[in-house]
Amino acid sequence: MYIPIILGTAREGRRSEKAANFVLREFQKQEGVETELIDVRDYRIAATDDTEEQEPAKRFSEKVSRADGLIIVAPEYNHGYPGELKMMLDMLYEEYNRKPVGICGVASGGMGGVRMVEKLRLVAIELQMVPIRTAVYFSNVKTLFDEQDNITDPSYPERLQKFFGELLWYAKALKAAREP
Repeated sequence: MYIPIILGTAREGRRSEKAANFVLREFQKQEGVETELIDVRDYRIAATDDTEEQEPAKRFSEKVSRADGLIIVAPEYNHGYPGELKMMLDMLYEEYNRKPVGICGVASGGMGGVRMVEKLRLVAIELQMVPIRTAVYFSNVKTLFDEQDNITDPSYPERLQKFFGELLWYAKALKAAREP
């Protein structure tokens, strides 16, 4: 089962990277799961025209075509998701169809990106992905990780286990349903 994790911001000094790396480390502990971090910085495109012909779109298409599901870790910027994440997602369409997606919100405030998660779920539905109900919200991210990027709140591994369990259930069920 291959489920990559998308880090959805290219902003300098991004704190979401700490959350994404934490999710990656925890997800790598799951049996039978292959994962990697896909950084939106590595898939920037010159413009929104003819994206499928551009090299970043081709590389991203190969990964998503192979994927059994996705995890997106992204910050909330002004009640929404980062523009570069939307541009990256918009490069593809059919590759996402009938695949589950789990979303993790990141924010410097106490809500943990909840508004971004809700808006990104609508985009995922339009792309014919299946957003899972469970989400993980990384609130107060400025103080959530220590100097060595270790998480300071011990409840997060358990939260992620519930999140991973639901995502993997959908990934297995939908993979079986997609196969001829």
